[in-house]
Amino acid sequence: MSKKRIGWLLLIVFILINAIAFQHAYKFTHFSRETVARTKDPAELSVLDKMQLLFTGIDNPRPMQKEVPGAAFKTVKVISTEELECWKIGTRNSQGTVIMFHGYAGEKSSLIMRADEFRKLGYTTFLVDFMGSGGSGGNTTSIGYKEAEQVKDCFEYIHKEEKNVILFGTSMGAAAVLKAMDDYELPVTSVILECPFGSLYKTVQARFRLMHIPTFPMAGLLCFWGGLQNGYWAFSHNPSRYAQAVKCPALILFGEEDNRVSREETDEIYTSLNNNNKVLKVYPHVGHNIFTIANKSQWVRDVSAFLKTAN
Repeated sequence: MSKKRIGWLLLIVFILINAIAFQHAYKFTHFSRETVARTKDPAELSVLDKMQLLFTGIDNPRPMQKEVPGAAFKTVKVISTEELECWKIGTRNSQGTVIMFHGYAGEKSSLIMRADEFRKLGYTTFLVDFMGSGGSGGNTTSIGYKEAEQVKDCFEYIHKEEKNVILFGTSMGAAAVLKAMDDYELPVTSVILECPFGSLYKTVQARFRLMHIPTFPMAGLLCFWGGLQNGYWAFSHNPSRYAQAVKCPALILFGEEDNRVSREETDEIYTSLNNNNKVLKVYPHVGHNIFTIANKSQWVRDVSAFLKTAN
């Protein structure tokens, strides 16, 4: 084969790979309003499904609320990068307010059970739909990057009347909290972080590993195109670096069997936290979702003990 043909072949392969990466990035960060079923967890897919997914990208319907709180609540709109729909759930003799942020492809009703436990501990809760989710405006997600400004705006809304404010985030929500602390130096009382990823690039790599697909070059290309589509440099989206800005008490909760976030990333974030009042709790036999029926009582004990020393 001549050098010219080899060159053309390489160019075609390069264009094809980038076209696939562009499609993946778009579907990963743009929610569909069509009533399609969300793509299964990569670990549950067959080899044929994985091959199809490699070319088409995930089905990513807009996350919509599945239930409402059992306790009395007030629906609040916070103006941010989009109009955000939030639920404020009060409690008698409140000790403070916990602002709660969901993970990727989640919405605020996924936080109700955790909110119930915070209320039992004496805290008002404020559950937030990020842009593109639930009742909030928009149809995209930036995997915690632009959501950091939404964290800041929700904090400022609550902080007008409440001085004891705790930020709680799970997964992407935890990453958004860390970025908000780095960008805006929010004067919060403490932060509680469930399974934050160390960097966007690493969490994208983890998703490819779940499908037993080599991470190079697709993980890097997906980050490049995803960031470009959403207006930021995705390779700089690193919660492990943002953690250096956290000077208030901090609790990190991590599942030992997490297949999306590594222990190495978790330890790096923990080490980066810029204060002595920091706690890392590692739960054995638990994955990325650490708030399970089996793990609930231990979660409550750990959060309760932390809040007693942090507030």
